[in-house]
Amino acid sequence: MSVKPSIKILVAGEFAASRKVLVYTLEQLGFDNLEEVTDAYSALVRLKSALFELVITDWEMSKMSGLQLLQQIRADPELKQIPVLMVSEDTNPQNIVAATKAGVNAYLIKPFELASFAEKMENIFR
Repeated sequence: MSVKPSIKILVAGEFAASRKVLVYTLEQLGFDNLEEVTDAYSALVRLKSALFELVITDWEMSKMSGLQLLQQIRADPELKQIPVLMVSEDTNPQNIVAATKAGVNAYLIKPFELASFAEKMENIFR
């Protein structure tokens, strides 16, 4: 994989099991500079206080969705350049279109294979 394994990645998701799957997948691909947050508000706080090179967010979060987090990131001049990978169990094409229109860099349906995840990561950093 041509992506530097040392990049700083923020993983946002409400459910611990989902976050753990993402973190485990990232670790399998050699990434080790990872931070987890449990909601979109916490993600925004962390993004404003530290330099991250990628955000991976779950669509399904209660107080603020992954889509709303993405919209907040893209609206902020200091954050808008950070790539965002959205993951979701929802296969609704309208959600994929909405995320694309909002500026997502990649969208991945759960459950996913390691190879699919790696391909999305490669495509983001091409």
